[in-house]
Amino acid sequence: MDVILLERVAKLGAMGDTVTVKDGYARNFLLPQGKALRANKANMAHFESQRAQLEARNAERKTEAEGVASKLSGNTYVAVRSAGETGQLYGSVAARDIVATLADNDFTIGRSQVELRAPIKIIGLHTVTIMLHPEVETEIIMNVARSEDEAVRQAAGEDLTSRDAFDDVDEAEEDELSIEDVFENPDDVDLDGDAEEAAEEEVASEEPAAEEEASEEETQS
Repeated sequence: MDVILLERVAKLGAMGDTVTVKDGYARNFLLPQGKALRANKANMAHFESQRAQLEARNAERKTEAEGVASKLSGNTYVAVRSAGETGQLYGSVAARDIVATLADNDFTIGRSQVELRAPIKIIGLHTVTIMLHPEVETEIIMNVARSEDEAVRQAAGEDLTSRDAFDDVDEAEEDELSIEDVFENPDDVDLDGDAEEAAEEEVASEEPAAEEEASEEETQS
């Protein structure tokens, strides 16, 4: 289907361009969203009569979008979710969650403006593109973590998506173990090895005595 674009559309063209697209794309997206008109003589004439107004309105919206982008660009937002030790989320962070997070921070964004190919399913820092206008986009960071504390650690550059993230905790617990936690009878344990040396000396001193007794028994027989 041939359509006339009423605004810039990524990978298609700029306002006023006549382009050929698939019928389904035109009927389901471009036409109902007011982004294009069917390309015929009547619509072409209508567009030309409205071009100046459309361009003025587009410029106004672009300016507004640039203002929002300046406030939004580079911002980091925290999303706390349940996840396993490897960082895999039990749920996910989808476009609607990002929209809700931005709404909580006084930014009104539509779901279609969140460029997220697939829901976020692992903890970490995720860059998300926000299309504020066909000609204006910006990026935010979603800090997905298991807790506010972990979000702070991730923001500082720590990777919490592997078992290594828990090693410091395990080592600290091991350092706190006392000898009573390891051995059933700690009083019998010689940490310096003196007991082992004493035992060896005792065995060595008993060997000559055993040889003398054996010699006396042979003489008597």
